[in-house]
Amino acid sequence: MYVSNFIPKLTGKAFCCRTCWLRPQDMEFFYVSLLSLFVLLVSLSLHFLFYKSKSGGTLPPGKTGWPVVGESLEFLSTGWKGHPEKFIFDRMVKYSSQVFRTSLLGEQAAVFCGAAGNKFLFSNENKLVQAWWPSSVNKVFPSSTQTSSKEEAIKMRKMLPNFFKPEALQRYIGMMDVIANRHFASSWENNDQVVVFPLSKRFTFWLACRVFVSIEDPNHVAKFADPFDLLASGLISIPIDLPGTPFHRAIKASNFIRKELVRIIKQRKVDLAEGKASPTQDILSHMLLTSDENGKFMAELDIADKILGLLIGGHDTASSACCFIVKYLAELPEVYEGVYKEQMEIANSKAPGELLNWEDIQKMKYSWNVACEVLRLAPPLQGAFREALTDFMYNGFSIPKGWKIYWSANSTHRNPEFFPDPLKFDPSRFEGSGPAPYTFVPFGGGPRMCPGKEYARLEILVFMHHLVKRFRWEKLIPDEKIVVNPMPIPEKGLPVRLYPHKA
Repeated sequence: MYVSNFIPKLTGKAFCCRTCWLRPQDMEFFYVSLLSLFVLLVSLSLHFLFYKSKSGGTLPPGKTGWPVVGESLEFLSTGWKGHPEKFIFDRMVKYSSQVFRTSLLGEQAAVFCGAAGNKFLFSNENKLVQAWWPSSVNKVFPSSTQTSSKEEAIKMRKMLPNFFKPEALQRYIGMMDVIANRHFASSWENNDQVVVFPLSKRFTFWLACRVFVSIEDPNHVAKFADPFDLLASGLISIPIDLPGTPFHRAIKASNFIRKELVRIIKQRKVDLAEGKASPTQDILSHMLLTSDENGKFMAELDIADKILGLLIGGHDTASSACCFIVKYLAELPEVYEGVYKEQMEIANSKAPGELLNWEDIQKMKYSWNVACEVLRLAPPLQGAFREALTDFMYNGFSIPKGWKIYWSANSTHRNPEFFPDPLKFDPSRFEGSGPAPYTFVPFGGGPRMCPGKEYARLEILVFMHHLVKRFRWEKLIPDEKIVVNPMPIPEKGLPVRLYPHKA
């Protein structure tokens, strides 16, 4: 503060007149401050020269904002105001449409933009970059093997493909149909009005509990629901473990859920041994019976942690997508009619009591195009972080080892270069070969593309089928604000008035 007061007076008589009456201790403070400023400027100069000489280029254009905080508050606040793309596009215009630097979550960061940035990151996974999570994630998911979330995620990615591939998921479609029928009968029917977002979360969480750990009883599912909400809301937060903070509530919730999961795991071991449970009934059985390359089986706490992560990932993003499908279908009657026609053709082709199957899902082409356009305009995954494994060059700029790299779905999803008239809702964008590669990235891309993409497609389409064959609806808050924290959510949960179809 004092240094900044003196800087404008460092030249001319004003400086002499201003300092001639200072006390000796004031003069001493002034010179110390001036020396500190000089050292700081020299240090910064050497810092940038070091990166230039070491990497053969300059850092990307941009600014890092306040010390420690960086630009995190502005980054988060644009989401809270409902326009997360604003942080990205403002800087793309000001600095570079390809890459700019900033500071987020206490880390030096480069933001890669556009299809070229996505392609570069997705193609160099585990070569130049690797996945990175804030420290809060490791603290909420402490592995009993003392390995990091990154290492545990690599193990999970080796295990999941067989479980989540389309042919393996086909056997769950009928079960999804049964749960969707029960969900709509118990929570939507016989109601004039409902609030959509909590109901969509209830549906996707019920499915995740059933598919991953065979919990089907609604009361048992409800026991987990509130703690999971606390966990999800505090997972990406300032890691201050004090009573009342979101992070503290997240840790407390994770400990409660982990304890419950360990109890379920112990019982499943008994049921498998006695033949009361099937080795292929869900991913929990799969984890219990699958050893690593050394023949070692996972510990109960490790399995609990992995199931915990799957339950979060398996319902949060899909619930956001389902909620926004309801929003856009309410706003666009012609799109609703297209989905209704397609789904009723499928419904009318079924015998009484016959469940949906794989062939029915394949017929839902227009419905999936609609869902994809929803995912383009309101992507549950706004973007993700990577970490530079080494110094490398991108687009003429040097990216230092250890820097965090952020890619944003909105840098392509709402970019007219890739999607003309980007704010217009147009499902035809996904007809034929669809969008250009690396432009539509709601599930990420490359080796780290979401392994549950196909699972999400199934639960979203089953939700749409049961929704439109039962109701029309209208929004009760026409201009309801959308907030992003970290997923897009209607501020009031999207209340709607239901109009059941006549039998």
